[in-house]
Order: sequence, then structure tokens, then C-alpha cells
Amino acid sequence: MNVKSGALAAAKPPQVKHLTVDAEDAERRLDRFLEAQCPGVPRTRIQRMIRTGEVRVNGGRAKGDRRLVAGDVVRIPPLHDAPPPSAEPVPLILPPIWRERLQAAILVEDAQILALNKPAGIAVHGGSGLAFGVIEALRVLRPDLPHLELVHRLDRETSGCLVLAKSARILRQLHTAFRTGTLEKEYLALAVGDWSEGPAVHTAALAKSLVVGGERRVRLDPAGKEAITRFRPTERFRYAGLPLTLMEIHIETGRTHQIRVQAAAAGHPLAGDLKYGDDAANRRLKAMGLGRLFLHARRLTLHLTGEEAPRRLVAPLPADLRGFLERLRAGDEAAPGQDTG
Repeated sequence: MNVKSGALAAAKPPQVKHLTVDAEDAERRLDRFLEAQCPGVPRTRIQRMIRTGEVRVNGGRAKGDRRLVAGDVVRIPPLHDAPPPSAEPVPLILPPIWRERLQAAILVEDAQILALNKPAGIAVHGGSGLAFGVIEALRVLRPDLPHLELVHRLDRETSGCLVLAKSARILRQLHTAFRTGTLEKEYLALAVGDWSEGPAVHTAALAKSLVVGGERRVRLDPAGKEAITRFRPTERFRYAGLPLTLMEIHIETGRTHQIRVQAAAAGHPLAGDLKYGDDAANRRLKAMGLGRLFLHARRLTLHLTGEEAPRRLVAPLPADLRGFLERLRAGDEAAPGQDTG
């Protein structure tokens, strides 16, 4: 009889959970919080229960990118497809090439942050058919950093400076800096066409949309979110008859695809941009040796509490983009009026 009772107890269906967010999880995204609380549950399942409202924060619906605050109460529905509590999560197998590339990409590491010169072609997180991204890979490489979190994002195709926080306190501090505009971000990009109008500020609002097949795109939309981008041309080229302009770009907001969409709207899509770019120009650029989007997060300046001076993180231009620039500079049709800054 006791055995039967034990079997019934073991077969008890999963129950609704109500978890209160503590200070250590404050500022963590809701979807990341759920992944930590529900080991072994597929990411697609977590996204679905957020989307359908099965997950609630303080009794209401919430999006996956919502930043939690201490004291929030998160409702987690019964997870019938979760592994038994005693089961160990399936370990993520990280290919050796990932270990090598990420280790080589570290720019700065101290007790507060870890900064990378993210290679192009590597997503910052898994999902949408990707088993893992930078954050998942680093958690495998660095199990000694249980609270490691992305401070911001870069597109998969974009290379450059990517910062991760080692604690909730630093994460909150840097998120505040992003929101208030006290964290400076500078990019280097190659635009198609002769940007002859000089420095310009673009403020067109942006909105996300989904097209056929579920692909995410961003468009100009007066009802969208504010996006502020400062463009400054620094060099102009004409290679094989194609005019190109090297741009220094500062962004005051961090919208998805912000630089790419606003540059295209200005009539100067970025070189190698397969989503918002000029198809004919991209074919010519590929034949010229450019194998990817020419967009690089070159500098990031941040000021942490308790430090006297701001930190200036610099990510060197990758070899492929540096080599392409050298080809342009050695070309026989350099445009007049270059400013090498």
C-alpha cells in the first residue's frame, strides 16, 4: 500500500508556480529568467507560453524582453513536457571552433564585465533554428559566471564590441546607461553611393514587422519607436565604377536594425546588406571580395559607478573588412575630397 501511495505521489501532475523575483534576477529578461527556472524545457515552448499568456507577471501578460524588477511575481504554468526534477539537463556540446573563436575574441575581462570583439556570423543568443549563440556558449565556457548576461545586442551579421555583465548590479547600471544615452556607441560602416551631403542626423521612427515565412523586418513608421542615428562620412571611393562611402556612425538609441534601415532610407544602403541593401550593388561587391555586411561596432564608452574615468572599449576592425578597405584605398578611382579623419 505504501508503494502504491508513493507511486501516486510521484505521478502527481505539475502545478502552477508563483516565483518572486529577487535582487539577483532583477533586470533579467523574462524569457531568460524562465529559461533559468525551467531547465530542459525547449526555448520554443517558453516563447509560446509567453506569447499565449500562460506566463504572467504581477497578474498580467508580459513580453519576453520585459526586464524584471525585484518583487515581481512570475506565474509559471504547469509544464507537462518538462523533464523530471531529478533529470539532468542535456549538456550543450560546444564545437571546438566556437571555443577558439570566443576565447580569441575577448577584449576586456575584469570583476564586472566581459567584452568581446564579436565575430560576424555568430548570433548573440540562440533561437530561430540556432541551438546556441554567444551567451549560451559563454555559459558553457565559463560555468564560474552564473549571472553572466548580455548588456546589449548586435545583429548576427555585425561584428564588434559586445559587452556582458557579470552581476545583476552591473547589468542594471549599464541598462540605465543605455536608456539615458550616457553610454556612447560608435560604428564603422561602408555605404553604397556617394554620401556627399556631409554629416547628418536621422530620426525616423522604426517599427518591427513579420513578412512571409516569419522573417523579421524593420520599417520606417511614424507610430514606431524613436531612433536617433548620427552619420558622418569619412572617406569616399569609386571602385570599378561603384561609388562607396566609409561612415562613422553614432547611435543614441538601440533599435533593431536601426543603422541599416535608416541608411537605406537615406538612399545609401550598407554594403553587403542582404536584407535592406541594393541587390545589384551587393553582387558587384561580392565579386570585388566583400563577403558580408560591412558594419562593425568599433567603440563603446561606458562609465561605471565608483570609477573616476570612463572606459573606452575599442574593437579592431576584422581582417576581412580591413583587407577590403585596403583594396578600395589602392583602387584607381578614389573619389576626390576624402577625409581620412
